[in-house]
Amino acid sequence: MTEPYELYYWPILPGRGEFVRLVLEEAAAPYVDVARLPEEEGGGFTPLLEFVQGGRPGQPAYAPPILVHGELVLAQSAAICAYLGERHGLAPAETGKRMQALQLQLTVADVTDEAHNTHHPINSSIYYEDQKDAGRRASRHFLDQRLGRFLTYFERVLERNGGQWLVGDAVTYPELSLFQLLEGLAHAFPKGFAQAAEETPLLLALRDRVAKRPRIAAYLASDRRLAFNEHGVFRYYPELDLSD
Repeated sequence: MTEPYELYYWPILPGRGEFVRLVLEEAAAPYVDVARLPEEEGGGFTPLLEFVQGGRPGQPAYAPPILVHGELVLAQSAAICAYLGERHGLAPAETGKRMQALQLQLTVADVTDEAHNTHHPINSSIYYEDQKDAGRRASRHFLDQRLGRFLTYFERVLERNGGQWLVGDAVTYPELSLFQLLEGLAHAFPKGFAQAAEETPLLLALRDRVAKRPRIAAYLASDRRLAFNEHGVFRYYPELDLSD
């Protein structure tokens, strides 16, 4: 029997752990979402904090998500997704295209960070309520100058690759993460995203195509899928979206 992966991430929010979960689900790979287990089964915050505080063996991980596979300990969502994608047929076979897939994954991570920084532009350890004014300025810049640029970039990648997939002729791990990014942006900025996405029909079609993949659709309908909330990367605050 294949040894299951162990995923360590905060149990109450989708966050960056969701990029990893989507790859695991599409791959039908056995995994344990450790911190979401009951404490009596070894779950909860304790095993996660052991990693963050450096109390576990293996290469230290600075922050979750953290994947454990046998003796391998791997952090950073982009690195984890690339590792899983290459092991489970969700990455291109040719070296150059594998690197292009990683490039796209890192760009998804860039957009994710910028979206997060709209509600925590000063410091992630300060409550949102204590940096609202800065958040309004950051979100205005993001919506006016950055969001459309990111979306049209991915649209151009799709166009040059035939319109269906980002790299090659089949789904790869960056498409799964791009799906999550688009869903997160639509949640956090429903008006701003709808306006910017008017110019990116291929991108919206890709999002819908990923959502309909049988394993992804089953996952989205399950209780394993965590809803967006105001504790994660993508948060909806009306004052940060476009005004009427």
